Amino acid sequence: MNIVLFHPHEIDSPLPFADPRVQHLQKVLRKGSGDSFVAGMVNGPAGEARILSLSAEEGLRIQFSATSDGMPLHPVVLVIGFPRPIQLKRLLRDVASLGVQAVHLCGTELGEKSYLKSTLSQESELAAMLQDGSIQARSTHVPAVFVHRDVAACLDALGRDGAMGADDTSVTVAGNSSITVALDNVAPTCSLNSFLSGCGGGLELRGRGVVAAIGSERGWTAAERQLFCEAGFTLCSMGQRVLRTETAATTATAIILSHMEIL
Repeated sequence: MNIVLFHPHEIDSPLPFADPRVQHLQKVLRKGSGDSFVAGMVNGPAGEARILSLSAEEGLRIQFSATSDGMPLHPVVLVIGFPRPIQLKRLLRDVASLGVQAVHLCGTELGEKSYLKSTLSQESELAAMLQDGSIQARSTHVPAVFVHRDVAACLDALGRDGAMGADDTSVTVAGNSSITVALDNVAPTCSLNSFLSGCGGGLELRGRGVVAAIGSERGWTAAERQLFCEAGFTLCSMGQRVLRTETAATTATAIILSHMEIL
């Protein structure tokens, strides 16, 4: 753990000795009473925590001092065709470590329908995976996650509610203020890199936000491409090679953040 995250109610209440964070502090970081470590509140400030007591009887009690905003998330929202469960954990960890604002997972026509029924599709499980990525990045802010039965339902939610992210922030899709792209190797109009180059500089991109859709391992169908086009998305490619969903998601995020002059 590069940062130990706590929910606000845990700051003033002792954590049980068996809590994984307590075990990490004791067994991995070799911390004890009087020691300090990097800590933060989920979707809140980061800072330093001093251990007031750490024992099997009392658990962990800390004193927290905030020193920064915990690195808020970037205005990037991903729509991802639900991948294989074995890929999902790596994918969510990596995009969270890059600091995306939200991830919308959706079923696709060519995707395996059983993936949406797996235990990993539960939003609590998905949130835990995203939190692992935030911890890796030493950020307190965890991307929001949403699950939709198909592309149409996802686009309907985005158009109705905006691409909701953590901290009650939103990249507006319905009002066309955001830049929306769908990655596609079959019928792209241009490359993602060239498209973003024509959308203004880093400050403008950060102000508008970007919503990027990445398909499941078999890609989008013609009907799904039509849905994206009708919703104002531009079909873009990242070269001719077929990438794994997790590779495409992290690569697209890195390209977008580079154009935003964040990376």
